[in-house]
Amino acid sequence: MAPALPRLLVTRRLPQEVETRLGKAFAAQLNADDHPMSEAEILAGAEGKDALLITPMDKSFATGIIAKLPSSIKIVATFSVGYEHVDIAAAKARNIAVTNTPDVLTDATADIALLLILGAARGAYWGERMVREDRWTSWSPTAPLGFDVTGRRLGILGMGRIGQAVAKRAKAFDMELHYHNRRPVAADLTFGARYHAKLDDMLPFCDFLSINCASTPETRGIVNDKLIAQLPDGAIIVNSARGDIIDDDALIAGLKSGKLAAAGLDVFRNEPKIDPRYRALDNVFLLPHLGSATRDTRIAMGMRAADNLDAFFAGRKPADLLT
Repeated sequence: MAPALPRLLVTRRLPQEVETRLGKAFAAQLNADDHPMSEAEILAGAEGKDALLITPMDKSFATGIIAKLPSSIKIVATFSVGYEHVDIAAAKARNIAVTNTPDVLTDATADIALLLILGAARGAYWGERMVREDRWTSWSPTAPLGFDVTGRRLGILGMGRIGQAVAKRAKAFDMELHYHNRRPVAADLTFGARYHAKLDDMLPFCDFLSINCASTPETRGIVNDKLIAQLPDGAIIVNSARGDIIDDDALIAGLKSGKLAAAGLDVFRNEPKIDPRYRALDNVFLLPHLGSATRDTRIAMGMRAADNLDAFFAGRKPADLLT
């Protein structure tokens, strides 16, 4: 008799190719209608399961649900590179393995960072509205005008895989590159970017500031009044990392006062229930967390999660083991 398949709960609908693979390798309970599962639903679904495949929207994994999981749960695989939504210490205390999906979303997220830079600088939001709302009456030499990208200075906050990919793309725009990271990165990965050991030292060189760091206790709220004050007047901030890195009050104040020329945001605090004040600002280019939102990238993320689960239940160390 063949051994029983590991039992798996998947909290959101995944690309069909991924669900087909999971259906063959696991006794998988899927989320056919893709509704956000409540904590109570997850706990009920976890009964009798060996593993969970979750997403960044399952916030309860940072706020106490891990302690309530049945003892049968041996591994939690998150469909994301970030894992701030998982209480790693709680999982470790329960001897529950946690994995993520790095590498496979680097290019897609870096592409979005460049879209944010261009969209914020060149007025993608207000420009499209003019056309859609039939307010474009004539070409004019003087208005409306955006801001140049080519040749400007770009500061990259966080020079991991995605930050490096942003630098590679920005180099094609002849941008002068600067970066701050916990430690210097190998020169061949920085595309000529200048390293600043202290964030404060980099800020005066940032006509554009691209946020590409992880959300950690040290980085949450780091883009605040103090940081913005040290940027050049008319700077542009873009965020394709995590929403809680930005203090919304500070960013909105900077955008309203003119200290900041514009911003491009793909991520937000409490998304999708974002701060409604952003919707009233013409100098903000907003996207609904599209960083990894391409078909191929989402399939690759799911396959990476499946690889980690397969390795774990085969008695091997998953490539992306966090605990």
